[in-house]
Amino acid sequence: AVSGSSAATTATVGKITLPELEKRGYDKKLSIGSLAGAGTLGFLIPPSMMMLVYGIMADVSIGKLFIAGFIPGIIIAIAFSAYVIIKSILNPSIAPPYKENYTLKDYLESIPLLAPVFILVAVVLGSIYAGWATPTEAAAVGVVGALFFAWTSKSLDWNVFKTALMGSVKTSSMIMLIVSGATYLSVAVGYLGITRSLSEYISSLGLSPYVLIFILSIMYIGMGCLLDGFSMIVMSLPITLPLVKMAGFDPIWFGIYLVIMIQLAQITPPVGFNLFVIKGLTEENIVKIAISSTPFFIILSLVTVIITIFPKIVLYLPSLMVK
Repeated sequence: AVSGSSAATTATVGKITLPELEKRGYDKKLSIGSLAGAGTLGFLIPPSMMMLVYGIMADVSIGKLFIAGFIPGIIIAIAFSAYVIIKSILNPSIAPPYKENYTLKDYLESIPLLAPVFILVAVVLGSIYAGWATPTEAAAVGVVGALFFAWTSKSLDWNVFKTALMGSVKTSSMIMLIVSGATYLSVAVGYLGITRSLSEYISSLGLSPYVLIFILSIMYIGMGCLLDGFSMIVMSLPITLPLVKMAGFDPIWFGIYLVIMIQLAQITPPVGFNLFVIKGLTEENIVKIAISSTPFFIILSLVTVIITIFPKIVLYLPSLMVK
C-alpha cells in the first residue's frame, strides 16, 4: 500500500503471493478474490494519489485526509480477513492447514528487513499528523530517507536512481495535468452555472442527505464501470462537492467516501483495473475474476453504509490533529 497505487499494490503482491498460494493448495478463486479486494487498500492507506488529487481539488488538508482513511482502512482489512477466515472454517478444503513452523528467532531475524519501510512511513506520516511538517516537506524527507536506506542496503545504483527519478517525474506530471484540467473544468462549470442550477434542482427535490449519498453511490459505481479513478474525481467533484456540502457532509468525510467508491470501481467490470491486472498475472477468464471479487465488492459496499451512518469513524482522528 505504500506505493499509493491500487494497481501497483495488486501487481506487486500478486506476483509473489498467487504462485505461492497455488503451490500450497489454496483455492484459486479465494486467492484471486482476496487479492483483488485487498489491492484496493492502496488507495485508502497513505500515501494515496487519489487523496492527493481530491485534497488539491477540494482545498482540504491532505494530512487530515491521510489520517481519516486509517480507521476505515483497518475496518476493511479486518472485514476482508474475517470473510476469508469464516469461509475457510466452513470449507476447510479451500485453505489447507499451514505446515511450516517458524521459531521466534526466525521472526526476530526478519525484523531488520522490514524496519526501514516502517521507519520511513512513521517519520513521513508522523511529521504530517503531528503538525511538524507539511505534506510537501514530509515528502522531501521521505525521498532523502528512501535514498539513505537504499544506499545502506547496497541496492542504490545509477539505474535504480534514474528509474525512480523518471517515475517521480511521470507521476508528478500526470498529477499536475490532472489538477490543471480539473481547475479548468471547475471554472467552466462555475461560469456556466451548472453547479448552481443542479444544486437548486436537488434542493427542490427535498432529498434527505442519506438518499443523496445513495444516488451518488449508484452514479459512482456506474462511472466506475467506464472510467478510471482519476477521471471519476476530476469529472464529478466540481458538481458533487457543493451538493454534499449543502447536505451537511464534511469534505474530509466525502473524500474518504469517494476513495472507497473508487475502490469499488477497481473491482467493477468491465474496466476494473485490478481485475485486468490479475488477468495479466493469472491468464484467468475476466468473468471468473469478477465473480471471485464479488464478496469483497459487497464488503466495501457495507463499509460505505457504515461510515455514512457513523461519520465519526472517519472524522474522529482528524479532529485530534494539531491545528
